[in-house]
Amino acid sequence: MSANASANSFQALVRLLRYARGYRRRIVAATTCSIINKLFDIAPEILIGVAIDVVVNQERSFVARAGFETAQEQIFVLAVLTFFIWAGESLFEYLYQILWRNLAQRLQADMRLDTYEHAQRLDMAYFESKSSGQLVATMNDDVNQLERFLDGGANSLVQVGVTVVAVGAVFFFISPLIALLAFTPIPLIIWGAFYFQRKAGPLYADVREKVGDLASRLSNNLSGIATIKSFTSEAREAERLRQVSEAYVEANRRAIRVSSAFIPVIRMAILAGFLATFTVGGMMALRGDLNVGAYGVLVFLTQRLLWPLTGLAEVIDLFERAMASTRRILDLLAVPITVRDRSDRPLAGPVRGEVSFEDVSFHYEASGVGVEGVSLTVPAGNTLALVGATGSGKSTLMKLLLRFYDPEAGQVRIDGQPIADVSLHSLRQAIGLVSQDVYLFEGTVRDNIAYGRPEASEAEVVAAARTAEAWEFIQALPQGLDTQVGERGVRLSGGQRQRLSLARALLKDPPILVLDEATSAVDNETEAAIQRSLAKIGHGRTVIMIAHRLSTIVHADEIVVIEGGRVAERGTHDELLEKGGRYAAQWKVQTGALAASEAIV
Repeated sequence: MSANASANSFQALVRLLRYARGYRRRIVAATTCSIINKLFDIAPEILIGVAIDVVVNQERSFVARAGFETAQEQIFVLAVLTFFIWAGESLFEYLYQILWRNLAQRLQADMRLDTYEHAQRLDMAYFESKSSGQLVATMNDDVNQLERFLDGGANSLVQVGVTVVAVGAVFFFISPLIALLAFTPIPLIIWGAFYFQRKAGPLYADVREKVGDLASRLSNNLSGIATIKSFTSEAREAERLRQVSEAYVEANRRAIRVSSAFIPVIRMAILAGFLATFTVGGMMALRGDLNVGAYGVLVFLTQRLLWPLTGLAEVIDLFERAMASTRRILDLLAVPITVRDRSDRPLAGPVRGEVSFEDVSFHYEASGVGVEGVSLTVPAGNTLALVGATGSGKSTLMKLLLRFYDPEAGQVRIDGQPIADVSLHSLRQAIGLVSQDVYLFEGTVRDNIAYGRPEASEAEVVAAARTAEAWEFIQALPQGLDTQVGERGVRLSGGQRQRLSLARALLKDPPILVLDEATSAVDNETEAAIQRSLAKIGHGRTVIMIAHRLSTIVHADEIVVIEGGRVAERGTHDELLEKGGRYAAQWKVQTGALAASEAIV
């Protein structure tokens, strides 16, 4: 179990209050209403004792001293007070419920948004080391767990504290001896609460981890449902899900076992306090040492004091679950961002599109692979093609250009400006990326093409689709541009998704276009269509292509072969064929003139 999982829950509460300092007025208002409501809630027990005193002592009662001489007047006064007390209790119960619940809604909404916005700014390395299911569980289920505590648990904690203080004051005013007897179980109850809190805290942290594992398994399986079906692995995947689900059940069972033991222990402590008040107070009343009305107040208030403490177990259970979730949320918010954004310095325009890598080195922490000492310059308006074996470092250079990562050494420049010194927004606005793994968002064809420019007119959307040679198939769709593409574009073919991705990048109209294996997963017809599109869009913009199909890059201004993270060869298509090196060998393989074992890939 991690150090965070065993961290003290009260430290998590302090962190939460520090995060929620902007909600301080709302918290104070909700807490105030809870306190007033509980004071009104206690008052009827006191009035019952006063009423008994009126019936027994009549003209000598406590109320008679206030100027109400007859018993009838006193009963009438008590009735009026009871009405206002119950009305006040109802009013402030309405107010505290409104305030706490609205606070819970507002805080959980803001926390979820803050967490998501922070996650968006995190480095790509973080997402490569964390499962999407864990992140979704943190932003959704953990935030909801905190909301459930604020909806009811926070008010309960406040009211238990008010009950102990207010009832204790009444007890000590009436009879210090009985007060001591009635309060004797409270230290045991508080000790029990802290003991179970310490026991339950790590257990609920484990529960939250298991929730994340379960969400991750469900997310992965639903995303890969086609693969599961094609390999007839339904039974195996169901068994894996059962195992993860059982682990979650077992984690909950351990937590429940601890939390459930709290109530019986507290119930016996409460019984001891009640019996002490009932017996000793009764003896004192019989001897005349205690007013009968006061004895009634003590008996009723003992229950009012001690019985709510049985609910402390449930509140602590809710509190522990919420603090376990809070730690996960705030730990995510505390993840440092290493790719810093210089939001105050935009990329100087107009951007011509010259790209240069100057002795750039970078290695992935997990695998150690990357690029070493790469120096390349792409003049504005030129086309550069990168080829090489899988894992040689081609895509790494593109990730460095987009500042998904920062190089360990060297610099990347656009138009002579170090990209580390400009805002991420202006940098990435200048680059259009068409990736091999096309991601389409659930929505319409129009929404996906206009993703980079939501304000684009329909004419601009259609023009981008035509240029990407996507307009013909779009017209054939049932609702044309308004056709729903489904989750991740599942209702479209691979070639259709690829052309929409190209249209999306074109509508953005960037001075630099990056094509990362954009034609590797499409058929020959789609490849030819994309090639025709590239011939149109290459004019006036810098194009950087990563390709395995060498037929798609023969017209590039320069081709660079990357091997082991270093530049192995460079030149035009004809120059590289004349050299007879790695590129020439791969070209012969793809044209059927050489054995595949001698190729680059």
